[in-house]
Amino acid sequence: MTKHVQYALIVSDFNQDITQELLSGAADELKQHGVPISDIAVFHVPGAIELPLVAKWCAKSEKFVAIICLGAVIQGETDHYQYVCQQVSYGCQHVMLTHEVPVIFGVLTVKTEEEAKARIGGQHGHKGREAALAAIHMAELAGQLTSV
Repeated sequence: MTKHVQYALIVSDFNQDITQELLSGAADELKQHGVPISDIAVFHVPGAIELPLVAKWCAKSEKFVAIICLGAVIQGETDHYQYVCQQVSYGCQHVMLTHEVPVIFGVLTVKTEEEAKARIGGQHGHKGREAALAAIHMAELAGQLTSV
């Protein structure tokens, strides 16, 4: 019999100094809210563009009450930034609506590395922790609505 895992954390390894901090904050927040470490599965992907596919695999497994996608897309000198941001946000939303499991978009879309750092414990809070709180809230809400 396989262990039931409740929360999936999918993290992009691109901009790893930022994304590792998002991951640490999200995992810490889940643990602070009583989620045992054994109920947190972490999956690493090369970049943000791969997040929706792994989110889809997680959703199809039906093991997770919520999926948290974490990444950092920092604007460069080309239009690549816009395409990546659009595709990743659309992909995550599509997985959520298709599979009816919360997929939390914890992907920073910023102009500079400094803006990203301000969102991992700086003046703009900690977006990894906020993503975990959103996942907990949505999982609880889903539990309430499915028991009605």
